[in-house]
Amino acid sequence: MSAVQFTDRQARDQVVRAAVGVLDEVFRDYGPPDFAVRLWDGQTWPASPPREPRFTILFHRPGALRRMLRSRGDLQLCEAFLRRDVSVEGDVAGLIVLRDYLEDLRLTPRRLARLAWLWLRLPGDDRAQPVATVRPPARLSGQRHSIDRDRQAITFHYDLSSEFYATWLDRRMVYSCGYFPTGKEDLDTAQERKLDHISRKLRLQAGERLLDIGCGWGGLVIYAAERYGVQAVGITLSPRQHALAQTRIRAAGLQDRCVVELRDYRELDHGPFDKLVSVGMFEHVGEEQLGLYFAQAWRCLKPGGLFLNHGISEHAPKRHRRRSEFVQRYVFPDGELCDIGVALRAAELAGFEVIDVESLRPHYALTLRRWVGRLEANRAEALRHVDELTFRVWRLYMSGAAYYFETGRLNVYQALLSKPTAEGRSHVPWSRADLYLEA
Repeated sequence: MSAVQFTDRQARDQVVRAAVGVLDEVFRDYGPPDFAVRLWDGQTWPASPPREPRFTILFHRPGALRRMLRSRGDLQLCEAFLRRDVSVEGDVAGLIVLRDYLEDLRLTPRRLARLAWLWLRLPGDDRAQPVATVRPPARLSGQRHSIDRDRQAITFHYDLSSEFYATWLDRRMVYSCGYFPTGKEDLDTAQERKLDHISRKLRLQAGERLLDIGCGWGGLVIYAAERYGVQAVGITLSPRQHALAQTRIRAAGLQDRCVVELRDYRELDHGPFDKLVSVGMFEHVGEEQLGLYFAQAWRCLKPGGLFLNHGISEHAPKRHRRRSEFVQRYVFPDGELCDIGVALRAAELAGFEVIDVESLRPHYALTLRRWVGRLEANRAEALRHVDELTFRVWRLYMSGAAYYFETGRLNVYQALLSKPTAEGRSHVPWSRADLYLEA
């Protein structure tokens, strides 16, 4: 329903014609449209839409279209989705597809003048209202990537509600890329395969001490203690993750073999450990802190030990990277994606030897699609734990991330690092064939 009241039918028709003209001009170079747009009066663009569009964008008020063109970033368009000024039929990532197209759009002065003439004919009086939500956007204080500010950022994201995450994660609540050997595994199987893949890469042995930096709800430390007999320590900055992980450890009867502590990686004061792992925490470190991060890992690891670092990398030159205001404000405040080359260089400068690097990009795309599917299927249950806007934030965020992994904008890497002995030895076999043998 439109919030704008037009004085007469002629005025309404003029606005619709201007909107159609705007769409014609903006998407002239897009190629054959594989999507559709439906305006507030029910009219569809293009006049002959594809029989089965990838997605359909619905503009429920003219001002949403006007604001979409005014802003180069993603915040205006994403907030219009959160306010329900804009909605999507089909793949919600369609919003991100359009945002990227608009950000790359370059018009001649003549076309730009025509677009501006049409744009000015869209009403500017249906101004966007503030996004109403029970949970306000992130507002952090203090120095970026200080321990206190990182604690605020982690609390904002992960202390949302463990029950909410449980509605769409696997039964172990592993909040990172799954591992799909055939691409046909269900989510529970894929996440268990990922935990085993990591354990095999680390060559875990009974009695070894394992440190998990950023352990989430404890899925990996519990798995490694159960299946490989290690003594596992996990650390997290999230009070809710810490509480649930401890509960799950007690339920599994593993109090003598694993523990989760509420602390920052910079506060570690015990060790050394035989093996280290960090999965999905790397994105919170920040490029300026990479040297400190790897130096701390080096101090915590025994000579001859292995460190598996699993993190997301953005595939674009730094000058072309698009900082997502939407993600920073509503999802991952202070999150930072580091180029894989920069990360490996920082690891080497700390003294590590790079043993293996594996890309799991298609695995993360599939994981995200599975998460979105479960979130949408369990909408009623999810809304018992969060408000409608938060539900829409996660649906949009994960759909957009899936699109970026599918198209190669994002990648995720597992880097296996070694702290060589004084003699220069790394305790890994000559062949990696054992990693891919059936257990």
